[in-house]
Amino acid sequence: MTASSTPVGELAGRHIVLGLSGGIACYKSAELCRLLIKAGATVQVVMTEAATQFITPVTMQALSGRPVVGSQWDAREPNNMPHINLSREADLILIAPCSADFITRLVAGRSDELLSLLCLARPMDRVPLLIAPAMNREMWLHPATQRNLRQLQADGALLLGVGNGLQACGETGDGRMLEAAELLEEVIAHFVPKTLAGQRVLVTAGPTYEAIDPVRGITNLSSGKMGFAIARAAQQAGAEVTLVAGPVHLPTPRGVERIDVRSAAQMLAAVRPLSEHASVFVATAAVADWRPANASEHKIKKDGSGKTPQLEFTENPDILATLAQSPRAQAGQLYCVGFAAESQDLLANAQAKLARKGVPLLVGNIGPATFGQDDNALLLVDAQSAVELPRASKRLLAAQLVAEIAHRLNAAKPTT
Repeated sequence: MTASSTPVGELAGRHIVLGLSGGIACYKSAELCRLLIKAGATVQVVMTEAATQFITPVTMQALSGRPVVGSQWDAREPNNMPHINLSREADLILIAPCSADFITRLVAGRSDELLSLLCLARPMDRVPLLIAPAMNREMWLHPATQRNLRQLQADGALLLGVGNGLQACGETGDGRMLEAAELLEEVIAHFVPKTLAGQRVLVTAGPTYEAIDPVRGITNLSSGKMGFAIARAAQQAGAEVTLVAGPVHLPTPRGVERIDVRSAAQMLAAVRPLSEHASVFVATAAVADWRPANASEHKIKKDGSGKTPQLEFTENPDILATLAQSPRAQAGQLYCVGFAAESQDLLANAQAKLARKGVPLLVGNIGPATFGQDDNALLLVDAQSAVELPRASKRLLAAQLVAEIAHRLNAAKPTT
């Protein structure tokens, strides 16, 4: 089993040049800079003169921990070539915000100020250029802008799209720069090897809720964070991902299709048809083992007698076992990964569940130590061995698990 050591951060060791052109969205760039550094990257901010009208270099220097560069004649560079030095040091250049004017400059190959000059001078084969446009909705829709965007893509830049909503001008529509957290996800995803390209991944996450009456029910403490992190990691690894989520309050990972359900029966009804087109199924959801046999149509009330209501339970369908025993899984067309949330004897219980469910890989964790938390520790169990992934953030563990799944899928491919 191949389990790599936990990295320090998702962008650890990466050096990002963050370029700011003129636009009110510069206020988002401050948060973006902070998030990039929090993820482990070093950030060098480069600003156009127009950008300094919206946010000060002092602010960006304080956040990045580096002097902001704005002039191609910056005397701090020993060779007086900041456009060469900055572009050669970068692992990635991100222009956020990128105004309509700056898009035009890039398309034209302008070199009369530092930011467009260093984009022109960058080694295109190893330093990607990511563009986060920001402008008024009419400017965004104008044929000249759309023509320039197409040319920019043809020239090798990666466009990150725009958001829709209320704009600073008071109008509403497309053209807003993506939020800082969304841009961070795009940067992280760019560096993730596309080991699941061409795969369709189905993930379940969160608890299920089994109704007793219209206002009461049985559930558990699962937050869904691990499953959502796995869906995110699989999407970043190039997969087409569908996430079937129980009742949780978490944002949908960018680029992931989400289907919300409540009960175990609803979850099974959702995943069954989806599994016919999936190549990987990761059953992260903490599905209730039982449900009330007969949910009351109305709220069950106290009658003053002191007697407690008598509830009868029936067993819920076993979603993981159902899919693992399906013809597609038995034929090797659907790779099933199970999760086991235990309270004790993790290895023994995980090994027993592995055999009982008939899956090739079982991921065990101690439920009370992880429910609702942002970190976790995992035990990867198969028929031959068990490997521990030490406690780390669920995002990092999800990336490690996805890499493990990709490794196993590649190992299973027939050699020619």
